[in-house]
This record gives sequence, C-alpha cells and structure tokens, in this order.
Amino acid sequence: MSGKRYPEELKIEAAKQVTDRGYKISDVASRLGITTKSLYAWVKRYGEPSNEHKALTEQQAELRQFKAQLRRITEERDILKEAAVYFASESKRNTRS
Repeated sequence: MSGKRYPEELKIEAAKQVTDRGYKISDVASRLGITTKSLYAWVKRYGEPSNEHKALTEQQAELRQFKAQLRRITEERDILKEAAVYFASESKRNTRS
C-alpha cells in the first residue's frame, strides 16, 4: 500500500506552522488533511534545521551563485565574439583601401 505523496514545500510549510508559529500538530494535520504521524515525521525532518537540511540549503545557494556567474560569463563571451567579428571586418575594410 503506497501512501499519498505531498510536495516538499507543503511538508516544510506544515512543519514551520508547528515549530515557528506554535500551532498544535493535531490542528495543522486536520486542517491540511494529513495524518498526525506524517506531520510528526515532517516536523522531525524539516522543523529544526538539521545539519543535512542546512547543507542542502547551502548547496542550493551555492548553485544559484554559480548559475548567475555562468550567465554573466556567457554574456561576456558573447559580447567578445561580436566584438571580434566587428573588428575583423573593420580590419579587412582598412587593408583594402
């Protein structure tokens, strides 16, 4: 028997409602239509910033930084390519005169 799958964002938000906002687990579980057992597991996994969860968020931040850097470098490369084509064509025009 397989259980219902929930998005990770929902799990994190449900855990925050219990840990950060102080709602009762039974209230949050009934409001979201989930079992209290599932919510206890989510609170255990996402409620307190565990080392594993912290490392994951740090990796995500680093990945975002690398993607931004790659985007900037790609734009710079494209500009340099266009400049090289322009100057090459200018050079050919000047040597023919």
